[in-house]
Amino acid sequence: MKAIIYCRVSTDKKVQETSLKRQKEELMALANKHMLTVVDCIEEQESGYEINRDGIFRMLEFFSEKKAECLLIQDETRLGRGNTKIALFHQLQKLDISIYTGMQGGEIELSESDSMVLQIVGIVEEYQRKIHNTKIKRGMRKAISEGFDPSENLSNRNHAPGRERKVFPIEEVVRMRQNNLTFEEITTTLNGLGHPVSKATVHRRYQEFEKLESNTHVK
Repeated sequence: MKAIIYCRVSTDKKVQETSLKRQKEELMALANKHMLTVVDCIEEQESGYEINRDGIFRMLEFFSEKKAECLLIQDETRLGRGNTKIALFHQLQKLDISIYTGMQGGEIELSESDSMVLQIVGIVEEYQRKIHNTKIKRGMRKAISEGFDPSENLSNRNHAPGRERKVFPIEEVVRMRQNNLTFEEITTTLNGLGHPVSKATVHRRYQEFEKLESNTHVK
């Protein structure tokens, strides 16, 4: 497997550079032990409670683009602390990323409390998705019953009448836009999830959705 090494210390004091170096050396040894190929080593001097870290987004980009399948950290607190840690573990689980720690010498074993929280987060997210999908479907049915024709929103539909319309989860596009992801980031994520689609198509389909939502509320 291709792996990313992630090392973090909480302050930028000179003494912490020794800790970063030690973390990297231990994790390189761990990678060799498990015959993992290290494709990048990310080092940060940031608080574990902070989610907005350049290294974290760089790491997630590797994983979402399928350039690596495994994460190596010294221990779970290096990834993050508090809610930030849970949020990152949840995201990595969704991306199906294996996590190895130097402290445990192999794949991570989460505490019972952390595992329980992650299960709850997953259940809540799934129900939020179902509620959101139901809302979209109800709105579409209502709009169509009141005379709205969704085909009117298909731009350039006469230019390629035989072309098959791409199918991908628009509700996920909406959710990611609400989380302030760019259309390029959304397209990358969709492609990583097995939905080959262009940024132009994603943007156009999102505009169709917004117009449909607007017409639904107006009616």
